Amino acid sequence: MVAGTFRKIRRDLAFRHGRRLRQLNYWLVARVAMGLMAMLRLLPVDSALNFADRVARLAGPWSGRHQVAVNNLRAAYPEKTDAEIQAIAADMWGNMARLAAEYIFLDALFDFDPKATNPGRIEVRGIDHFVEIAGERKPHIVFTGHLGNFELLPVAAATFGMNITALFRPPNNPYLADYILSTRRSAMGGLLPSVAGASFALATILENGGNIGVLVDQKFSNGLETTFFGRPCQSNRILGTLARHFDCDVYPARCIRLPGNRFRLEIEDKLVLPRGEDGTVDVYGTTQLLNDVVERWVREDPGQWMWFHKRWEMSGRRRKRRPDAQAKAA
Repeated sequence: MVAGTFRKIRRDLAFRHGRRLRQLNYWLVARVAMGLMAMLRLLPVDSALNFADRVARLAGPWSGRHQVAVNNLRAAYPEKTDAEIQAIAADMWGNMARLAAEYIFLDALFDFDPKATNPGRIEVRGIDHFVEIAGERKPHIVFTGHLGNFELLPVAAATFGMNITALFRPPNNPYLADYILSTRRSAMGGLLPSVAGASFALATILENGGNIGVLVDQKFSNGLETTFFGRPCQSNRILGTLARHFDCDVYPARCIRLPGNRFRLEIEDKLVLPRGEDGTVDVYGTTQLLNDVVERWVREDPGQWMWFHKRWEMSGRRRKRRPDAQAKAA
């Protein structure tokens, strides 16, 4: 009994010690990151973004996630040479560094003016859709992926008067999460952290005739088993479930990074969602359709997507398409 008590005390001490070390590590990483951001803020916008790009292209291959990215790229593009794979991975690191640095300059970057005669950094395609969604008194879902600077999409929506709440996953580092959240809120509309209960909050927004924005290209443990680049993966069924329940329009939107630190924001035509014999939205088919749309975007410019994400790692309980649903889909 005494030995068991001592073991419990050691476990408790180890847990507390480990938690403090983890918090210290988070704090140190956040201090370094914020210090680098403060230094970048001293530079002109273009100089800061180009510098971040160059540093990331040099440092990225030394990261443990680089091999994950390379493996994913080889599986997605078996026909490409090693040099082509490494070039895409380098573009990816440059894109991710630019995204991080652009948090500092969001207000300066977004210069789109519908009345302007000269083009700025931002060009927008699908303006009619932005205006239509903003003017309709019914719920809409807008989805995107981690491409280009996807953070500019809610800023564009606000510019056209669209009231939208974006679902986002905060970083594990609480200090960085607070900083990024404060930066986002200064330039965007409503934000909803992806935590337990978020689906109910999204449902409430749609029920009240609001609009929501969702990122759909991340791995989701216990998600539906779908495919992405022809490989099995797990995907969140939340968008398909909400579309089925509220029977609302679903729009694809994306950001494309252009040369010269410019961006193209696009909102495409609303999707024609797959439906069952009873006319309701097929959740499985809709979830796969979202993957197909994002895959099309990624194939157009693979260097603008986050290949280091373990998108194809299978974990937890895997939910497959039911046999009756397969037959209906066929």
